[in-house]
Amino acid sequence: MNLRDLRYLVALSEHKHFGRAADACFVSQPTLSTQIKKIEDELGVTLVERTPRRVLLTEVGVEIALRAREILNEVEQIRSIARRTRDPESGTVRLGIFPTLAPYLLPHVVPRLRARFPKLELLLTEEKTEVLLRMLREGKLDAAIMALPLHEDSLHAEFLFEEPFVLAVPGQHALATRTQLKLDELGTLDLLLLAEGHCLRDQALEVCHSTGAAERSGFRATSLETLRQMVAANVGITLLPILAVRPPVACAPDVHLLGFSDRAPSRRLAMVWRKSTAMGPFLKRLGEVIKDLPPALLDPQPTACRETAPARAAKRKA
Repeated sequence: MNLRDLRYLVALSEHKHFGRAADACFVSQPTLSTQIKKIEDELGVTLVERTPRRVLLTEVGVEIALRAREILNEVEQIRSIARRTRDPESGTVRLGIFPTLAPYLLPHVVPRLRARFPKLELLLTEEKTEVLLRMLREGKLDAAIMALPLHEDSLHAEFLFEEPFVLAVPGQHALATRTQLKLDELGTLDLLLLAEGHCLRDQALEVCHSTGAAERSGFRATSLETLRQMVAANVGITLLPILAVRPPVACAPDVHLLGFSDRAPSRRLAMVWRKSTAMGPFLKRLGEVIKDLPPALLDPQPTACRETAPARAAKRKA
């Protein structure tokens, strides 16, 4: 049994199909099938239940595949140690980030990372939080940027920054004549929220629970941009993270943004990696570059885009 055989078994456990597992390993299906049979003969156990339509791992097969994945991760750590010893700031980093942050943070940090680490190859994966956590555990990511809190004893979380929220309302809304409101005023409002599985939904729900605000029934968006467009279409109001309304994001002229005059709701973001990784010291340096954002980007008061008609009318009356 060698590392190549372990890779075949791990691929089969992930794809549950000989053909797809073989494609993932860049070998023929007969080759992969033969090597799996060789492992079974060597260990004296059945790892795979072969049926005409699908492949199932036996109980012992699942356990051995899990250990095989851990072994392959450790081997990659050995290689990583060697690479980092030769040149600590070169090589590849596989970084995960969730969808309601990626398009708004990355334009600000990627140029800085490229300037600080010119030899580094950054491979980005954009997925929901639960997928990123699974990929971290399985060694498919080196690190991920996530919202706190996390309850994973095997992971180290390095705090990056706190991102405030602003309230987005349609240009025709009564609140469009104002620039600020108190957090407690949310208690009389219904908010549009994202669908299940988005961490921003959980964060917005926490704000709702603490202020008495409610979720707008009958509508759940699948992306932050959908929420923004629904506000522009006068469907409702929502909370947006401040980076999602900063340049280079284009202004939405039919959306009016309000800051909070007392305490702005926010989310805490961290860079997370496995405690066992050999890349920890380098990932900490990487995180220092990401967290060093210009203070104006995280100012809890939004920048005016274009005055709405009600706002202009209010000024004329004043």
